[in-house]
Amino acid sequence: MQHGVTTNTLFYGDNLAIMREYIPDESVDLVYLDPPFNSNRNYNVLFRDESGKDSEAQIEAFEDTWHWSEAAEETLYKLQTEESDEVSKAVSALQDLIGKNQVMAYLVMMAARLAKLHQVLKPTGSLYLHCDPTSSHYLKVVMDAIFGIRNYRAEIIWKRFHAHGDSRDFGDIHDTILFYSKSNQWTWNSAYQPYNESYIKSHYNLIDEHGRRYQATSLTAPAHGGNSGQYEWKGKSPPSGRM
Repeated sequence: MQHGVTTNTLFYGDNLAIMREYIPDESVDLVYLDPPFNSNRNYNVLFRDESGKDSEAQIEAFEDTWHWSEAAEETLYKLQTEESDEVSKAVSALQDLIGKNQVMAYLVMMAARLAKLHQVLKPTGSLYLHCDPTSSHYLKVVMDAIFGIRNYRAEIIWKRFHAHGDSRDFGDIHDTILFYSKSNQWTWNSAYQPYNESYIKSHYNLIDEHGRRYQATSLTAPAHGGNSGQYEWKGKSPPSGRM
C-alpha cells in the first residue's frame, strides 16, 4: 500500500479521491458498496432540469445530496471522453433518457467510482453494489458497461420487512444487491453457519427411520432460462403442475 497505509485502515472522505491516492491497481479482492440512496424513504421527485423547468412525467425516486452541477457536468464529460466506448455510450444514453437532473447526477458520480473500483480490483476480484429498485436498473446498465455483460453474476434481493402499507400501490419492501466479477475466474468462498436447535425443530419437523430430520418440499430446483427443473426421488416425480 502507498503512504505507509497498512491493512485494517479506515479512510474518511471521498472514496474516489482516496482510491486515486492510496489504492494501487489490481490490489483489492472484494468490494461491497452501499452508497447513499435513502431506500428507507420515498420521495416524489420531479425529473426536471436543474433550471427548475418541470417535466410532464412525475416519477417517484430517491433524493440525497445529488444535484446536477459543474462537477457532475465535468464528470460526465470525462466519462464520455476518457473511459471505454461502452461506458461513454451508456452514460450518454442515460442522459438522453432521463435528462440532467438529480438522478443523472447520482448515476454519473456512481459511474466514475465504479470505473475506478473496477480498476483497483484484482482479476479474481468481485463487487457487490447495494442499491434500491428506483436506481438498480440504471446502475445495472452502468455496471454492464464497466464490468462487461458476461461478468454479471447475480441480482440478490434483500427483503427489509414484510409490511406493504395501506397505499394504493405495492410497498417497497426490498433492496437490490448487484453482484459482478472482474473476470470469469473470481474467488468464491462458500459461507456456512449452523442452524440453532429451535430452527431445526421448527423447519425440519419430519424424522426418517434413521432419526435424521428433514422437511417436505417440492422436487424442483432453479435453472437458467426459467426452467425449474424436473427430478425423481425414490420413484416419485413432482406433480404435473410443477413440471
